[in-house]
Amino acid sequence: MRITAEHTKCLVIDYQEKIVPAMAKKELLIENSVKLLTGLKILGIPMVITGQYTKGLGLNLPEIFEAAGSEEYIDKLTFSSYESPQVQEQLGEGVKYVILCGIESHVCVLQTAIDLKEAGYIPVLVTDCISSRREEDKAVALIRAQQEGILLTTSEAVLFELTRQAGTEEFKQISKLVK
Repeated sequence: MRITAEHTKCLVIDYQEKIVPAMAKKELLIENSVKLLTGLKILGIPMVITGQYTKGLGLNLPEIFEAAGSEEYIDKLTFSSYESPQVQEQLGEGVKYVILCGIESHVCVLQTAIDLKEAGYIPVLVTDCISSRREEDKAVALIRAQQEGILLTTSEAVLFELTRQAGTEEFKQISKLVK
């Protein structure tokens, strides 16, 4: 099954100021995530941004908001973003694939993926755009996600899958972005 742009949205989960510094390989996480979100913006993929208890954990990083092209976010207290009625409303009609990126892999990201799958969506977990404080937690989250039937991919792979063909202006921009 191919992921198609017209049936896809992205959930950007909790890249918050007070959490990101504790993440394993945080520089690579942010670099890959900015590329992914910039590419999704080029391709016109709508994005929904969440923040976990922003009063205590701060806002998402400015570079994440900038890459996504929006500073709007949904503040939540539940670990699963999908449990938020605002997230469900933002996903709307006609969405089949939900691209997931963010933190932490084994908590908010995994629980969101499981809930999306149960609700009938096809969650697409971008493995180089998620992290946890401990690498072991991310590794086990990826195993669990596979056991749950959740698709795993990388930022470059999903961007080219959504682009579909060479020669277009979007292809040129995505190619330049991932180099």
